Amino acid sequence: MTSGIHHVTAITRDVQANVDFWMGFLGLSLVKQSAGFEDAEQLHLFYGDPAGSPGTLVSFLVWQDGAAGRVGHGRVAEIALAIPRARIGDWLTRAMQRGLRVEGPSREWGEPVLRLKDPDGIIVKLVGTDMADAGWPAAPARLRAVTIWSALPEQTAAFLLPFGYRAGGAEGGLTRLVSDTDAIDIRDASGFVAGIPGTGVIDHLALRVPGPEALQVHHHALKMRNAGDVTVHDRRYFVSLYAREPGETLIELATDGPGMAVDEDGDSLGRTLMIPPHVADTDDLRLRLPQFARPGEERTRMRELPFVHRLRQPDHPDGSVMVLLHGTGGNEADLMPLAHRIAPHATLLGVRGRSTEEGVSRFFRRTSMTSFDQDDIRDEAQAFAAFWNGALAAYDLDPARITVMGYSNGGNFAAAVMGLQPGLIRRAILMRPMAVLEDLPQADLSGVSVLTLTGARDPYGPHAPRLNDWLAAQGADLDARVVQAGHDIVTDDLAAATDWMKGTTNG
Repeated sequence: MTSGIHHVTAITRDVQANVDFWMGFLGLSLVKQSAGFEDAEQLHLFYGDPAGSPGTLVSFLVWQDGAAGRVGHGRVAEIALAIPRARIGDWLTRAMQRGLRVEGPSREWGEPVLRLKDPDGIIVKLVGTDMADAGWPAAPARLRAVTIWSALPEQTAAFLLPFGYRAGGAEGGLTRLVSDTDAIDIRDASGFVAGIPGTGVIDHLALRVPGPEALQVHHHALKMRNAGDVTVHDRRYFVSLYAREPGETLIELATDGPGMAVDEDGDSLGRTLMIPPHVADTDDLRLRLPQFARPGEERTRMRELPFVHRLRQPDHPDGSVMVLLHGTGGNEADLMPLAHRIAPHATLLGVRGRSTEEGVSRFFRRTSMTSFDQDDIRDEAQAFAAFWNGALAAYDLDPARITVMGYSNGGNFAAAVMGLQPGLIRRAILMRPMAVLEDLPQADLSGVSVLTLTGARDPYGPHAPRLNDWLAAQGADLDARVVQAGHDIVTDDLAAATDWMKGTTNG
């Protein structure tokens, strides 16, 4: 009978640190990298044994620099991986050599356990078992257990038992369910806070079923049990059913097949970014997804700077750089597809605004639709100057070859930076811009090249001339154009920006 854990899915905020831990430290294989099935702009990584076998898989949704979640009831709180009992000391030494904080060895359920955390703070336990020893070093062989925090532990256990589990005793406030291959531990978390989705939190637990027929049987049984909203999805590598157990933990039932090798050669699993069949396979999507390097591969080390940012290196860099400032509600990847079309060989440095308004990102706060927090603009411009200087040093960028491209709020911010921090920005493309400083400063902009793109039907368009007049009066080499558009970005913007870039570069 097929039973046990199929995979566990968590959320990470730093794809490179995640790869370095799960591949570099633990030694698991990256067997699949895919655009998300629910959100194609969300990278999804699967680690496991080299074949991507069910029961070995730990997967991560990448919320790059996303907000942290909270562990609480209704969440899987710990992941346990099986290692040979005799290798506990080797893993302890390896963790200490890597500078990882590790607890143990202690004993849980009669087995030696090392407890540590991955870079997102997710608890990972290495459990010594009687499995065969394949020598050292060797990656953990499979999932040994997970721990669920539940406010309704008895009901959680009753929900899980029909999926190939049986009672396995109690210890230290935990109730254990066991299958033929692994275990689920349920901690009584009644009275504790509920979990909150976010980075550093495990999203769901997937249990194995042999195939679609068995999945259909469980689907019918769950409907008969009034198990709430039950949904079935084809995930290409397995077919999945999702339901919430009474304690609110998201449980997935996943078929063993067709498996991770259905769209890749077995020797190259995880080497290619896979796009779900229902998603258009576009260069734009690939540009929005974060890049990473495998252990041992050449990489650019990302630095802690005042603004969240993403660096994307082209296949054949020419030394030019485009710094990208998004519009209201955007993020650091929004303008990368457009920038890549304008300058295919440029390094792209996307920046995320630090101010928020109704939960969305901006570069400075508004006080009304056309008036702005002046102190916030000045403070953020000063922080951006620190970011700029830090990025130049950290990523070895040539300031003479940097073009800043900003859209809407990002374009307005770039214009404000030119006035408040003169000498910083030397070339800029400002799409749908307006002047947001109430008192436009005197600033020497001689030698600064600026393209402004105003939408002919943009409701903010009437505010653009004030900015254009100021730029020209300060000595900027201004090219002010009007495109047939509203506030949205259109193909005319691409054509105008490409033409301007070629002209200013050649000139």
